[in-house]
Amino acid sequence: MNGAPTTTGATGLAGWSRASNPQRFETYNRWTLYVILACEPLIALGLLTGATEYTGAGALAFALVSVAHCAAAIVTTRATLEVYLGRAVSARRELWFLTVTTIVAVVVSFAWAAGARNPEPIVVGNVAAIAPVVAILALSPLLTVGKLMLATLAAPVIAGLAALIAGGSPVQATVPVITTTLIAAGSALSFRVSVWMIGVVWEQEQRRAVDARLAVAEERLRFSRDLHDVFGRTLSTVAVKSELAAELARRGDDRAPEQMLEVRRIAQDALREVRAVVDGYRAADLPTELAGAREILRSAGVEVLVAGEDLVLPPRAQEALAWVVREAVTNVVRHADAHRCVIELRTAAGAATLSISNDGARLAAAARTGSGLNGLRERLATVGGTLEVQRDQTQFALTAVVPLDTGTVASAVTPEPTPGVTT
Repeated sequence: MNGAPTTTGATGLAGWSRASNPQRFETYNRWTLYVILACEPLIALGLLTGATEYTGAGALAFALVSVAHCAAAIVTTRATLEVYLGRAVSARRELWFLTVTTIVAVVVSFAWAAGARNPEPIVVGNVAAIAPVVAILALSPLLTVGKLMLATLAAPVIAGLAALIAGGSPVQATVPVITTTLIAAGSALSFRVSVWMIGVVWEQEQRRAVDARLAVAEERLRFSRDLHDVFGRTLSTVAVKSELAAELARRGDDRAPEQMLEVRRIAQDALREVRAVVDGYRAADLPTELAGAREILRSAGVEVLVAGEDLVLPPRAQEALAWVVREAVTNVVRHADAHRCVIELRTAAGAATLSISNDGARLAAAARTGSGLNGLRERLATVGGTLEVQRDQTQFALTAVVPLDTGTVASAVTPEPTPGVTT
């Protein structure tokens, strides 16, 4: 699979609590597949012992071979899944081990079943086909759907031959062939779909990270383009004026000082323009940040609810809360597996309060206090504001309170929640 994930599923209870949603999804599906494969010895023994009596030595040999083949299938499934996800290059060793144990399992199961006093051809056929079916499941991550369906034909062929050799008629051999075909095809498709879903989840997670990096790169390009537009023309003018002043100075022309003063004026104008560009880049506008937060969260698949965005606040309070929105939304996208985020802005008792809460908080991220939150506290403190953070295992809430400027009353249109649309 292209764009392979570099992380694996969670291991252990501690790992599960710290894992992201893709890691948990992969872990759950992996162990589901392993448990299904582990049923091989139980199914085989249940079919045989429920049909007729068999010798103890044969039963012991068959049990050992079934367990060995089951272990080989689980190891191979893990290896082929790593190859499918792009974390490994090859699973050749595991595939050879699975092939050998499958052949041994088929021979032993057939010899044991056929050696019974009254072997039942239907049971013999079904038992002989169990190992090939399990082997096909283990190979499913490496096969396309077409090749997977073609590979399932091996199991019913073995089931039919085993039933015939056990003394069954062609009609009796048809029953295990049909049964094995249905079971093999259904199980193989189920396994393949589970593997495909793991790959899709990781692909979406990688696409989300790529989108975030592209957004940062686009903003850097915009900033560099603005600086180029400002400096390109100005520096060209400075170069021409300086060269002219130097030439006039060599000739002893009295106009040289005037040209140098002109260079200084141009440089001062350029400095003002650069400061304007930087100030525009660093300035934070609350309505713009709220609109951007809605779009960013929607694009990340998070349902958004914004209330109170029509409130008009004083400039200082608005800028301070805009920085809170920017930092909080960044944390939701980068450090949480959120499905829902609520942003609420309200005013009361001469202060503006901004509350941002989301689900899907990660314990690892919640256990540490980042520099971003500390920076927000310092920024709010300059305008007399405060910042409070509440977190638990799944929820994260941030509340910022900023006093309104003296003599300024915030006006408001009746705030109505604006529900976001999950994309």
